[in-house]
Amino acid sequence: MKFHTIGVYNSTEQEFFNKLIKNNIDTFYDIRQRRGVRGSKYAFVNSNRLQISLNELKISYKHIKDLAPTKEIRELQKSIDIQQGNKKRDRNKLGNIFTIAYKENVLSKFDFDIFIDEIDKCGANQVVFFCVEENAEACHRSVVTDLLEKIGYEITHL
Repeated sequence: MKFHTIGVYNSTEQEFFNKLIKNNIDTFYDIRQRRGVRGSKYAFVNSNRLQISLNELKISYKHIKDLAPTKEIRELQKSIDIQQGNKKRDRNKLGNIFTIAYKENVLSKFDFDIFIDEIDKCGANQVVFFCVEENAEACHRSVVTDLLEKIGYEITHL
């Protein structure tokens, strides 16, 4: 089994889905708290449209809200972004405060052994974690995959 990450910012609909096809993704994990994006530019990743498109591509869709940062944790990052003059879409890296809070309040409560067992049972080979930020290092999905990499899984950022 191989894990990947993908974001949507600065991708067109075609580019986004082509990345999934090119990498033979068979299982798509949406790890957002809220599964919508404002505006029309990225409407194709709003939950209902996304699930329809993935179904057409024969890619299994799953939402894991338990891996999403809470509103309070997201607010920590928002404060850092404001202090540094960054827009969420332009951020290159998560703040340490966010990362620590996310690990302590989210990842520490998530059972990765059960999660991996469930993936094995469904026969997934190419798994992708999705959130909106273009750069994985600017998103909580990189914290998730850093943990998986430490326990021996290969990670690719699409």
